Amino acid sequence: MKLSVIVITRNEAAHIVDCLDSVAFADEIIVLDSGSTDATCELARAHGARVEVNAEWPGFGPQKNRALDLATGDWVLSLDADERVPPELGEEIRRVLTRPTAEGYRMARLSNFCGRWMRHSGWWPDRVLRLFRRQAGRFTDDVVHEHVEVDGRVATLSGHLLHYPYASLEAFIDKINRYSSEAALKAHAHGRRTTLVGPFGHAAWTFLRHYGLRRGFLDGWQGLVLAGMAATGSFYRYAKLYWLGRRSR
Repeated sequence: MKLSVIVITRNEAAHIVDCLDSVAFADEIIVLDSGSTDATCELARAHGARVEVNAEWPGFGPQKNRALDLATGDWVLSLDADERVPPELGEEIRRVLTRPTAEGYRMARLSNFCGRWMRHSGWWPDRVLRLFRRQAGRFTDDVVHEHVEVDGRVATLSGHLLHYPYASLEAFIDKINRYSSEAALKAHAHGRRTTLVGPFGHAAWTFLRHYGLRRGFLDGWQGLVLAGMAATGSFYRYAKLYWLGRRSR
C-alpha cells in the first residue's frame, strides 16, 4: 500500500524538518504552503517533499482538501507541521497498512506545553483521525477545527503522535486571537448571538472545565496557565460574537 503524507504550512521553518524526518518512511510527502516568508518551502524540498504553493487561504478544512487532492497514495497520513510521528507509531502504521482492517485510523496525541507533556487538562488522549484510505476520506469544510470524515469503519491505533503546538506564550496568544475571530465569524454567520454577560460566563465555565473537571491542577503550573489561556480564548470568541451582533443591528 502506497502511503502519502500531507502537511499544510505557513512559516513553519522551526518545525518542518523534524516533522518530515519523522515520516521519512512514507512513499510520498506533500507540503502545501500558503505563502511562507521564511525558509519553510526550501527546507521541505531539501527533505524530499513535493512542495506546492497556494497563497489564497480558504480555511483549514478546504486547504487540507487541496493537499489531499494532490496525494496519489492508497492511504493518506495528515500531519500538522508541529506534530511528529515517533518510531513506535511509524512501525505500527507500516504494519497496519500491510493488512488494513478499517478505512481510517485514529491515534492519540500527546502535547507539550511550556516544557511539560500534558496528561490532563483535556489534552490527553486527544484522539484524532489522521490515517485513512484516500478514496474513503475527506476533510470537513470548517475554517477552523476541521476533521476527517471517513466512509467506513474507523479503528484506533495504540501509538500516539507527539505535538509541539506553541513555541511561546506569544504564539499561543496570537493563535487565540486568530482562532477566536474565525470562530466568532462562523457562529455569527450561522445566526448565533450572545449577550453582554455571555463572554464572562463562557470564560468562567471554560476555566472550571479545564482546571477542575479535566484535572488541569494535576499538570502543575502549566495546567493553571493553560486553563487561563483557554478561558481567555473563550472570552475573546464570545466578545467578538457580541460585537458582531451589535454591528449588524
